[in-house]
Amino acid sequence: MAARRSAGLTFINARLSAGAGVISSLRVVGTRIACIDEDPHPGDRVVDLEGDRLLPGLINAHDHLQLNSLPRRESPRFYRHVRDWISEVDAHRRADPEFAARAAVGREARLLVGGIKNLLSGVTTVAHHDPLYAFLRSSEFPTRVVRRYGWSHSLYLDGEKRVRYSHRRTPSGWPWVIHAAEGLDDEAANEFDRLEALGCLGPNTLLVHGIALDRMRRSRLLHAGAGLIWCPASNLNLFGATAEVSELARHGRVALGSDSRLSGARDLLEELRVARRIGGFDDAALLDDAALLRLVTVDSARLLRLSDCGALRPTMRADLLVLPPDSRLGALSRADVRLVLIDGRVRCGDPDRAQQAEPASTWAHIRVDGRLKVLDTLVGALLAKSTAQEPGADLADPACRAA
Repeated sequence: MAARRSAGLTFINARLSAGAGVISSLRVVGTRIACIDEDPHPGDRVVDLEGDRLLPGLINAHDHLQLNSLPRRESPRFYRHVRDWISEVDAHRRADPEFAARAAVGREARLLVGGIKNLLSGVTTVAHHDPLYAFLRSSEFPTRVVRRYGWSHSLYLDGEKRVRYSHRRTPSGWPWVIHAAEGLDDEAANEFDRLEALGCLGPNTLLVHGIALDRMRRSRLLHAGAGLIWCPASNLNLFGATAEVSELARHGRVALGSDSRLSGARDLLEELRVARRIGGFDDAALLDDAALLRLVTVDSARLLRLSDCGALRPTMRADLLVLPPDSRLGALSRADVRLVLIDGRVRCGDPDRAQQAEPASTWAHIRVDGRLKVLDTLVGALLAKSTAQEPGADLADPACRAA
Protein backbone atom coordinates (compact mmCIF):
# COMPACT_ATOMS: atom_id res chain seq x y z
CA MET A 1 0.00 0.00 0.00
CA ALA A 2 1.31 3.45 -0.90
CA ALA A 3 2.24 5.73 1.97
CA ARG A 4 -0.39 8.32 2.84
CA ARG A 5 0.63 11.82 1.71
CA SER A 6 0.58 14.54 4.33
CA ALA A 7 -1.86 17.37 3.85
CA GLY A 8 -0.17 20.60 2.92
CA LEU A 9 -0.66 24.14 1.72
CA THR A 10 -0.57 24.74 -2.04
CA PHE A 11 -0.29 28.13 -3.69
CA ILE A 12 -1.64 28.16 -7.23
CA ASN A 13 -1.51 30.78 -9.98
CA ALA A 14 1.69 32.14 -8.46
CA ARG A 15 4.11 34.26 -10.45
CA LEU A 16 7.54 32.92 -9.60
CA SER A 17 9.56 35.53 -11.50
CA ALA A 18 9.33 39.15 -12.58
CA GLY A 19 7.36 40.62 -15.49
CA ALA A 20 5.22 38.21 -17.45
CA GLY A 21 6.86 35.51 -15.39
CA VAL A 22 5.94 31.88 -15.02
CA ILE A 23 2.56 31.03 -13.53
CA SER A 24 3.01 27.97 -11.41
CA SER A 25 2.18 26.35 -8.09
CA LEU A 26 4.18 25.70 -4.94
CA ARG A 27 3.31 23.18 -2.26
CA VAL A 28 4.32 23.39 1.40
CA VAL A 29 4.23 20.50 3.85
CA GLY A 30 5.10 21.37 7.42
CA THR A 31 8.06 23.73 7.48
CA ARG A 32 9.42 22.87 4.03
CA ILE A 33 8.73 23.37 0.36
CA ALA A 34 7.57 19.99 -0.92
CA CYS A 35 7.33 20.60 -4.66
CA ILE A 36 6.83 23.17 -7.40
CA ASP A 37 4.52 23.02 -10.39
CA GLU A 38 2.45 20.14 -9.06
CA ASP A 39 -1.30 19.94 -8.55
CA PRO A 40 -2.65 20.24 -5.00
CA HIS A 41 -2.93 16.96 -3.14
CA PRO A 42 -6.20 15.77 -1.58
CA GLY A 43 -6.78 17.55 1.71
CA ASP A 44 -4.49 20.48 0.93
CA ARG A 45 -5.47 24.06 1.68
CA VAL A 46 -5.35 25.86 -1.63
CA VAL A 47 -4.53 29.56 -1.97
CA ASP A 48 -5.17 31.13 -5.38
CA LEU A 49 -2.63 33.94 -5.64
CA GLU A 50 -4.26 35.24 -8.83
CA GLY A 51 -0.94 36.19 -10.36
CA ASP A 52 0.72 37.57 -7.22
CA ARG A 53 4.50 37.20 -7.07
CA LEU A 54 5.78 34.42 -4.83
CA LEU A 55 9.40 34.83 -3.73
CA PRO A 56 11.74 33.36 -1.14
CA GLY A 57 11.61 35.33 2.09
CA LEU A 58 14.20 38.11 2.05
CA ILE A 59 17.50 37.83 3.92
CA ASN A 60 18.89 40.95 5.60
CA ALA A 61 22.64 40.32 5.76
CA HIS A 62 23.49 43.04 8.28
CA ASP A 63 21.56 44.71 11.08
CA HIS A 64 22.14 45.89 14.64
CA LEU A 65 18.70 44.88 15.86
CA GLN A 66 18.81 46.70 19.19
CA LEU A 67 19.50 50.10 17.55
CA ASN A 68 16.40 50.39 15.34
CA SER A 69 14.25 52.16 17.91
CA LEU A 70 16.69 55.08 17.91
CA PRO A 71 15.97 57.95 15.51
CA ARG A 72 18.19 58.38 12.49
CA ARG A 73 20.57 61.22 13.08
CA GLU A 74 21.12 63.17 9.88
CA SER A 75 24.82 63.76 9.66
CA PRO A 76 25.89 67.43 9.78
CA ARG A 77 28.83 66.56 7.56
CA PHE A 78 30.43 63.68 5.73
CA TYR A 79 33.07 61.73 7.62
CA ARG A 80 36.48 60.41 6.62
CA HIS A 81 36.31 57.43 8.99
CA VAL A 82 33.43 55.90 10.90
CA ARG A 83 35.20 56.44 14.24
CA ASP A 84 34.35 60.15 13.93
CA TRP A 85 30.64 59.40 13.55
CA ILE A 86 30.69 57.00 16.51
CA SER A 87 32.29 59.70 18.66
CA GLU A 88 29.62 62.21 17.66
CA VAL A 89 26.79 59.77 18.44
CA ASP A 90 28.27 59.13 21.89
CA ALA A 91 28.52 62.88 22.52
CA HIS A 92 24.95 63.36 21.28
CA ARG A 93 23.71 60.66 23.68
CA ARG A 94 25.35 62.48 26.60
CA ALA A 95 24.02 65.89 25.56
CA ASP A 96 20.47 65.06 24.43
CA PRO A 97 18.21 63.73 27.24
CA GLU A 98 15.52 62.50 24.81
CA PHE A 99 18.03 60.50 22.77
CA ALA A 100 19.59 59.17 25.97
CA ALA A 101 16.18 58.07 27.27
CA ARG A 102 15.43 56.16 24.07
CA ALA A 103 18.84 54.50 24.18
CA ALA A 104 18.17 53.48 27.80
CA VAL A 105 14.99 51.52 26.96
CA GLY A 106 15.33 47.83 27.83
CA ARG A 107 17.28 45.75 25.34
CA GLU A 108 14.48 43.27 24.59
CA ALA A 109 12.08 46.09 23.71
CA ARG A 110 14.64 47.55 21.35
CA LEU A 111 15.39 44.15 19.83
CA LEU A 112 11.66 43.62 19.27
CA VAL A 113 11.46 46.79 17.18
CA GLY A 114 14.34 45.50 15.08
CA GLY A 115 12.55 42.21 14.54
CA ILE A 116 9.24 43.84 13.60
CA LYS A 117 11.03 46.24 11.26
CA ASN A 118 12.41 43.25 9.37
CA LEU A 119 9.27 41.10 9.40
CA LEU A 120 6.99 43.84 8.05
CA SER A 121 9.37 44.40 5.14
CA GLY A 122 9.33 40.75 4.06
CA VAL A 123 12.55 39.67 5.80
CA THR A 124 12.40 36.11 7.11
CA THR A 125 16.08 35.81 8.13
CA VAL A 126 18.32 38.54 9.51
CA ALA A 127 22.02 38.54 10.42
CA HIS A 128 22.55 40.39 13.69
CA HIS A 129 26.02 41.95 14.06
CA ASP A 130 26.27 41.83 17.84
CA PRO A 131 25.95 39.09 20.50
CA LEU A 132 23.25 36.48 19.97
CA TYR A 133 21.07 37.53 22.90
CA ALA A 134 18.67 34.92 24.29
CA PHE A 135 15.57 36.75 23.02
CA LEU A 136 16.84 36.42 19.45
CA ARG A 137 16.72 32.62 19.81
CA SER A 138 13.17 32.68 21.16
CA SER A 139 10.27 31.31 19.10
CA GLU A 140 8.46 34.57 19.91
CA PHE A 141 10.99 36.72 18.09
CA PRO A 142 9.33 38.10 14.93
CA THR A 143 11.83 36.74 12.41
CA ARG A 144 14.58 34.15 12.23
CA VAL A 145 18.03 35.32 13.31
CA VAL A 146 21.22 33.70 12.01
CA ARG A 147 22.65 31.66 14.88
CA ARG A 148 25.88 30.22 13.52
CA TYR A 149 28.34 33.04 12.96
CA GLY A 150 31.52 34.58 14.27
CA TRP A 151 32.04 38.30 14.47
CA SER A 152 34.17 41.16 15.54
CA HIS A 153 33.06 44.77 15.49
CA SER A 154 36.12 46.27 13.79
CA LEU A 155 39.86 46.68 14.00
CA TYR A 156 39.58 50.22 15.33
CA LEU A 157 37.38 49.20 18.29
CA ASP A 158 38.51 45.64 19.03
CA GLY A 159 42.20 45.75 18.11
CA GLU A 160 44.24 43.20 16.18
CA LYS A 161 44.59 40.62 18.95
CA ARG A 162 40.85 40.29 19.61
CA VAL A 163 40.03 40.35 15.90
CA ARG A 164 42.46 37.55 15.13
CA TYR A 165 41.20 35.50 18.08
CA SER A 166 37.58 35.92 16.94
CA HIS A 167 38.45 34.81 13.42
CA ARG A 168 40.43 31.77 14.55
CA ARG A 169 37.77 30.51 16.92
CA THR A 170 35.01 30.73 14.26
CA PRO A 171 34.37 27.35 12.55
CA SER A 172 35.26 27.42 8.85
CA GLY A 173 31.68 26.49 7.96
CA TRP A 174 30.31 29.62 9.65
CA PRO A 175 30.54 33.17 8.33
CA TRP A 176 32.90 35.52 10.12
CA VAL A 177 31.72 39.13 9.90
CA ILE A 178 33.54 42.40 10.58
CA HIS A 179 33.09 46.09 9.75
CA ALA A 180 35.98 47.09 7.50
CA ALA A 181 37.03 49.89 5.16
CA GLU A 182 34.12 51.98 6.45
CA GLY A 183 35.39 55.37 5.42
CA LEU A 184 37.29 57.30 2.78
CA ASP A 185 40.75 57.80 4.25
CA ASP A 186 43.93 55.71 4.13
CA GLU A 187 43.22 54.22 7.56
CA ALA A 188 39.94 52.78 6.29
CA ALA A 189 41.56 51.39 3.15
CA ASN A 190 44.48 49.88 5.05
CA GLU A 191 42.15 47.89 7.31
CA PHE A 192 41.86 45.38 4.49
CA ASP A 193 45.65 44.95 4.37
CA ARG A 194 45.82 44.48 8.13
CA LEU A 195 43.09 41.80 8.06
CA GLU A 196 44.92 40.05 5.25
CA ALA A 197 48.21 40.15 7.18
CA LEU A 198 46.50 38.77 10.29
CA GLY A 199 45.21 35.78 8.33
CA CYS A 200 41.60 36.95 8.71
CA LEU A 201 40.74 37.03 5.02
CA GLY A 202 39.33 33.69 3.89
CA PRO A 203 36.34 32.03 2.22
CA ASN A 204 34.10 32.58 5.24
CA THR A 205 35.08 36.26 5.75
CA LEU A 206 32.39 38.88 5.20
CA LEU A 207 33.45 42.52 5.24
CA VAL A 208 30.70 45.00 6.02
CA HIS A 209 30.69 48.28 4.05
CA GLY A 210 34.05 48.19 2.17
CA ILE A 211 33.71 51.76 0.89
CA ALA A 212 37.46 52.36 0.78
CA LEU A 213 38.34 49.19 -1.13
CA ASP A 214 40.07 50.04 -4.40
CA ARG A 215 40.13 47.81 -7.46
CA MET A 216 43.24 45.92 -6.34
CA ARG A 217 41.84 45.17 -2.88
CA ARG A 218 38.48 44.10 -4.32
CA SER A 219 40.36 41.71 -6.60
CA ARG A 220 42.23 40.25 -3.62
CA LEU A 221 38.96 39.88 -1.71
CA LEU A 222 37.48 38.00 -4.66
CA HIS A 223 40.58 35.79 -4.96
CA ALA A 224 40.29 34.91 -1.26
CA GLY A 225 36.70 33.76 -1.80
CA ALA A 226 35.44 36.29 0.72
CA GLY A 227 32.36 38.50 0.40
CA LEU A 228 31.07 42.00 0.97
CA ILE A 229 27.92 43.10 2.77
CA TRP A 230 26.73 46.29 1.10
CA CYS A 231 24.78 48.94 3.04
CA PRO A 232 24.48 51.85 0.57
CA ALA A 233 21.95 53.97 2.51
CA SER A 234 24.15 54.11 5.61
CA ASN A 235 27.22 54.76 3.48
CA LEU A 236 25.62 57.67 1.65
CA ASN A 237 24.33 59.21 4.86
CA LEU A 238 27.70 59.11 6.62
CA PHE A 239 30.21 59.45 3.79
CA GLY A 240 28.40 60.62 0.65
CA ALA A 241 29.80 57.56 -1.14
CA THR A 242 29.38 53.81 -1.19
CA ALA A 243 31.31 50.72 -2.24
CA GLU A 244 31.88 49.81 -5.88
CA VAL A 245 30.43 46.32 -6.00
CA SER A 246 29.92 45.42 -9.65
CA GLU A 247 32.66 42.81 -10.10
CA LEU A 248 31.99 41.20 -6.74
CA ALA A 249 28.26 41.07 -7.50
CA ARG A 250 28.89 39.40 -10.85
CA HIS A 251 30.58 36.60 -8.93
CA GLY A 252 27.80 36.36 -6.34
CA ARG A 253 29.97 37.80 -3.56
CA VAL A 254 27.70 40.66 -2.44
CA ALA A 255 24.79 40.61 0.00
CA LEU A 256 22.60 43.56 0.97
CA GLY A 257 22.13 44.74 4.54
CA SER A 258 20.05 47.54 6.01
CA ASP A 259 22.32 48.37 8.98
CA SER A 260 20.33 50.03 11.78
CA ARG A 261 18.07 53.05 11.46
CA LEU A 262 20.56 55.08 13.44
CA SER A 263 22.51 55.53 10.21
CA GLY A 264 20.81 53.47 7.52
CA ALA A 265 17.55 52.83 5.71
CA ARG A 266 14.12 52.38 7.26
CA ASP A 267 14.14 48.71 6.25
CA LEU A 268 15.48 46.33 3.62
CA LEU A 269 12.89 47.37 1.03
CA GLU A 270 14.08 50.96 1.29
CA GLU A 271 17.66 49.70 1.01
CA LEU A 272 16.71 47.98 -2.24
CA ARG A 273 15.25 51.23 -3.54
CA VAL A 274 18.48 53.05 -2.69
CA ALA A 275 20.57 50.32 -4.32
CA ARG A 276 18.57 50.54 -7.51
CA ARG A 277 18.65 54.34 -7.58
CA ILE A 278 22.31 55.02 -6.89
CA GLY A 279 23.92 51.87 -8.18
CA GLY A 280 27.39 51.04 -6.99
CA PHE A 281 27.52 49.05 -10.18
CA ASP A 282 29.33 49.96 -13.38
CA ASP A 283 26.91 47.85 -15.43
CA ALA A 284 23.28 49.02 -15.42
CA ALA A 285 22.10 45.51 -16.34
CA LEU A 286 23.04 44.39 -12.84
CA LEU A 287 20.39 46.67 -11.36
CA ASP A 288 17.39 44.80 -12.74
CA ASP A 289 14.87 43.07 -10.52
CA ALA A 290 16.53 39.67 -10.79
CA ALA A 291 19.91 41.06 -9.67
CA LEU A 292 18.40 42.90 -6.72
CA LEU A 293 16.58 39.73 -5.69
CA ARG A 294 19.84 37.77 -5.66
CA LEU A 295 21.39 40.29 -3.25
CA VAL A 296 18.69 39.52 -0.66
CA THR A 297 18.11 35.81 -1.31
CA VAL A 298 20.41 33.30 -2.98
CA ASP A 299 23.71 35.23 -2.80
CA SER A 300 23.03 36.36 0.76
CA ALA A 301 22.19 32.80 1.79
CA ARG A 302 25.39 31.46 0.26
CA LEU A 303 27.61 34.05 1.93
CA LEU A 304 25.94 33.55 5.31
CA ARG A 305 26.25 29.76 4.91
CA LEU A 306 22.48 29.23 5.03
CA SER A 307 21.92 26.05 3.06
CA ASP A 308 18.15 25.77 3.47
CA CYS A 309 16.76 29.20 2.61
CA GLY A 310 17.03 31.89 -0.06
CA ALA A 311 15.51 29.91 -2.94
CA LEU A 312 12.28 28.24 -4.00
CA ARG A 313 13.25 24.57 -4.22
CA PRO A 314 11.96 21.34 -2.70
CA THR A 315 13.36 20.65 0.80
CA MET A 316 14.11 24.34 1.40
CA ARG A 317 12.49 26.13 4.33
CA ALA A 318 9.01 27.42 3.54
CA ASP A 319 10.05 31.05 4.05
CA LEU A 320 7.86 32.84 1.55
CA LEU A 321 7.01 36.38 0.49
CA VAL A 322 3.91 37.28 -1.53
CA LEU A 323 3.90 40.58 -3.42
CA PRO A 324 1.44 42.21 -5.86
CA PRO A 325 1.60 41.17 -9.53
CA ASP A 326 4.32 42.84 -11.63
CA SER A 327 5.86 44.48 -8.54
CA ARG A 328 9.56 45.36 -8.54
CA LEU A 329 11.82 45.06 -5.52
CA GLY A 330 13.34 48.46 -6.18
CA ALA A 331 9.94 50.15 -6.05
CA LEU A 332 8.19 48.62 -3.03
CA SER A 333 7.33 49.66 0.48
CA ARG A 334 6.20 47.45 3.36
CA ALA A 335 2.54 48.38 2.85
CA ASP A 336 2.78 46.43 -0.44
CA VAL A 337 3.72 43.16 1.28
CA ARG A 338 0.81 40.76 0.87
CA LEU A 339 1.98 37.81 2.97
CA VAL A 340 5.03 36.58 4.87
CA LEU A 341 5.47 32.94 5.93
CA ILE A 342 8.30 31.61 8.08
CA ASP A 343 8.67 27.84 8.26
CA GLY A 344 5.30 27.50 6.56
CA ARG A 345 3.36 29.63 9.05
CA VAL A 346 1.80 33.02 8.34
CA ARG A 347 3.56 35.71 10.38
CA CYS A 348 2.03 38.85 8.82
CA GLY A 349 0.25 40.09 5.72
CA ASP A 350 -3.04 41.21 4.21
CA PRO A 351 -6.14 39.86 5.98
CA ASP A 352 -7.56 38.15 2.88
CA ARG A 353 -4.37 36.26 2.04
CA ALA A 354 -3.83 35.26 5.68
CA GLN A 355 -7.40 33.99 5.93
CA GLN A 356 -6.93 31.86 2.81
CA ALA A 357 -3.66 30.37 4.04
CA GLU A 358 -4.72 29.71 7.65
CA PRO A 359 -8.52 29.98 7.94
CA ALA A 360 -8.66 28.73 11.53
CA SER A 361 -5.92 31.02 12.85
CA THR A 362 -6.14 34.12 14.97
CA TRP A 363 -4.07 37.25 14.45
CA ALA A 364 -3.54 40.69 15.84
CA HIS A 365 -4.82 43.51 13.63
CA ILE A 366 -2.29 46.21 12.85
CA ARG A 367 -2.18 49.23 10.56
CA VAL A 368 1.11 49.45 8.69
CA ASP A 369 1.56 52.95 7.29
CA GLY A 370 -2.22 53.26 7.24
CA ARG A 371 -2.95 49.90 5.59
CA LEU A 372 -4.71 47.16 7.56
CA LYS A 373 -2.60 44.04 8.07
CA VAL A 374 -2.56 41.06 10.39
CA LEU A 375 0.30 40.02 12.65
CA ASP A 376 1.16 36.84 14.51
CA THR A 377 -0.61 37.00 17.88
CA LEU A 378 2.53 36.25 19.90
CA VAL A 379 4.34 39.13 18.21
CA GLY A 380 1.27 41.32 18.62
CA ALA A 381 1.13 40.57 22.36
CA LEU A 382 4.80 41.47 22.75
CA LEU A 383 4.27 44.70 20.83
CA ALA A 384 1.21 45.60 22.90
CA LYS A 385 3.18 45.60 26.16
CA SER A 386 6.50 46.85 24.78
CA THR A 387 8.09 50.08 26.01
CA ALA A 388 9.41 50.74 22.48
CA GLN A 389 7.12 50.91 19.45
CA GLU A 390 7.60 50.49 15.72
CA PRO A 391 6.87 53.83 13.95
CA GLY A 392 3.99 53.58 11.50
CA ALA A 393 2.76 50.25 12.92
CA ASP A 394 -0.32 50.80 15.07
CA LEU A 395 -1.77 47.78 16.81
CA ALA A 396 -5.58 47.76 16.59
CA ASP A 397 -6.75 44.62 18.42
CA PRO A 398 -4.40 42.32 20.36
CA ALA A 399 -6.05 39.16 19.00
CA CYS A 400 -8.78 38.73 16.42
CA ARG A 401 -9.57 36.70 13.37
CA ALA A 402 -8.44 37.97 9.99
CA ALA A 403 -11.84 37.54 8.41
